[in-house]
Amino acid sequence: MLWVAAIKVPMYSVGVVPIVVSAAAAYYSTGVFVASRFWMLIAGATMIIAWLNLSNDAFDAETGVDKSKAESVVNLTGNQKVVLAVANGFLVAGGLLLHSVTKAAGDAHIGLALALAVCMGYLYQGPPFRLSYKGLGEPLCFLAYGPLATSAFFVAQAGSARLLEYASLGPELALSALLVGLTTTSILFCSHFHQIEGDTAAGKMSPLVRLGTQRGYEVLRAAVIFLYMAIDAAAALQWLPLSCCLTQLLSVPAAMAMLDFAKQNHAIPEVIRPLKKYALKWHMAVAAGLALGFAIGRAPASAIPRILQG
Repeated sequence: MLWVAAIKVPMYSVGVVPIVVSAAAAYYSTGVFVASRFWMLIAGATMIIAWLNLSNDAFDAETGVDKSKAESVVNLTGNQKVVLAVANGFLVAGGLLLHSVTKAAGDAHIGLALALAVCMGYLYQGPPFRLSYKGLGEPLCFLAYGPLATSAFFVAQAGSARLLEYASLGPELALSALLVGLTTTSILFCSHFHQIEGDTAAGKMSPLVRLGTQRGYEVLRAAVIFLYMAIDAAAALQWLPLSCCLTQLLSVPAAMAMLDFAKQNHAIPEVIRPLKKYALKWHMAVAAGLALGFAIGRAPASAIPRILQG
């Protein structure tokens, strides 16, 4: 079971979700879906997330913040150098796959944005920066997965550079990036609730160390309310298809479960630990709602009942 926890399979969704949402947004905007690029991006992003997870364990081993974390890959293997070497192998392989998609799309902006996103992943935990220890992990996470990765994946999946006019990019791209960035960051934010004592001892000034769990819960609740208000406002302004507003109702139960669990248990470290799993479920539910909403929004009106009925 420790190895299952160490591999963190559910966390790979943070690499997949920006690709799925951006593919749906690109299809809504252009009518284009390039299956080969979609699957290459999935493979490349999965390898980048593997690098991020393994390298974070290796870097945390250097500071001692994970010394009591049984599911740390370094603690399980006892070899920090090997873990880091394997992580770097995933980085190279993932980078090559993403580069091939950038080349196929014919747009250098894609590679630049993805390279910046990867750099933010290193700045998060890698020496000598370790910006997560300064409480900057959440802003880095938002920028990497939202404006950078989601936007890059959108452009990569919107057809060729010759067909894509940047001036014609609609608000659905910006909103997709905002929403994906927000829900991804919520997972990281929720992972700190049970780690306050250990983070404080290691000098890691996470947002929860600064805020405390009560205010942390209030911030999480505000983020959830903001997300649904943003979707409603965007649909009212026709920046998103109305279908995105309707399909987001599917994610409301996950949001309520997350907030209820946080409200009841935020001050109990041994109980609040699964909160990030609730955030992960909400993250995936919001993404599924967006993707479905974009797909329905692109479909002819006569086809919508057939789509809704499966």
